Amino acid sequence: MLPVVALVLAFVALVIVLEVVSYASLKRIPAVATEEFPEIDRTLLDKFSSYDPELGWSPQPNREKQKDTGDHLPGEEVRSVVTYSTDEYGSRVCVPKDRDEDAELTVSTYGDSYCFCREVDDDETFQHYLSTDLDTHVSNYGGGNYGLDQALMRLKRQYPDEETDYVFMVVTAASIARILSVWKHYQEFGNILAVKPRYVLENGSLERVENPVQEKEELLDLPAKADVLREYDFHYDHWFKPHYATFPYTSDFLDRPEYLRYALYTGGKELERRAGRSVPGVDFDQAQTQSALRMERPRVHYHERLFETHEPLFDAQIEEFVDYADEQEFTPVFVMVQQLRYATYESEHGPIYGDLMDRLDESYDDLETIDMARHLDPDDGVESLYVERGEGGHYSPETNQQIADVLASVIDEEP
Repeated sequence: MLPVVALVLAFVALVIVLEVVSYASLKRIPAVATEEFPEIDRTLLDKFSSYDPELGWSPQPNREKQKDTGDHLPGEEVRSVVTYSTDEYGSRVCVPKDRDEDAELTVSTYGDSYCFCREVDDDETFQHYLSTDLDTHVSNYGGGNYGLDQALMRLKRQYPDEETDYVFMVVTAASIARILSVWKHYQEFGNILAVKPRYVLENGSLERVENPVQEKEELLDLPAKADVLREYDFHYDHWFKPHYATFPYTSDFLDRPEYLRYALYTGGKELERRAGRSVPGVDFDQAQTQSALRMERPRVHYHERLFETHEPLFDAQIEEFVDYADEQEFTPVFVMVQQLRYATYESEHGPIYGDLMDRLDESYDDLETIDMARHLDPDDGVESLYVERGEGGHYSPETNQQIADVLASVIDEEP
């Protein structure tokens, strides 16, 4: 009898260990959600310096931040730190030229982190190169993780204080998901501070749903806002729930080989960090990045479907951009750029946004459109357009120079 009891106890202990290890591993995998409402403590809230009650978050004026891009291995000297600086308007600084109200040509840019140009220095943004090409100040009102909706809202708030002849709206295809979002965590698990407003279509017209969090302190008790977050965030039902890990966690962890690979690479990086040296012949950082990109494929397919099902909402916001341009008398330019996860997929399958750009050209005579994928032709594969390490997926300084040349050509071609 005792051997049977011992075997049962050993089996139970093994199951418990597997569950604990599986849960801990799943928590570190970006493609898995393990909590609907992770705790937000005071320390984390205090670090959220970009909180904005109207937009959710926004780059703050007169700030300078230095960011370690991760361009080094454990134990190595930090070799790559980028500087993000903003001016009194909250625009990323334009090094070549200061604002000049009497300038013959004025230009501003709005959009997401690709507009802001994350992972490169202030003098490596496409706005920097464009300013040099045009010999005028170019404002940069990009916001990390912004969708077309937030970029449009920021434009309407900022433009009366800085009118420009041209406004470039620069976003990635991820905007189709971001304009359906109210709480980023429901699609980007762990992004728990990012609560935002959005637009909805009511009888064919855009209606704004205000940011559910009007006071920063309210982020400490998001469960109290569960009903409104779930109601207005499309991804709660369509992305969060299908990726929400539940007991037994072992099956969720072991059913997907990529989860196990990612956990092993993460463990390897942790061992390197603790040892203060890298394992010869093994690049765990690159392996982890590639694993994360493979896990991103379902998200790319998901976003591709969203362009099929929610085109009217996206198109309505483009129309709002065009109408605002007509009202304020500036030339609107819509620019589609690519995240790395889309670029690798689209190089084989075509754009996930289908014929969007062609449709916009046909629909709006006053709108200039630029599909940057048609202008960037890398010799060494699409990966060569992006920074090599760090957070990954943002354009390199060399690519930003090419982008600036393309944008400058639009202005040069204007009569």
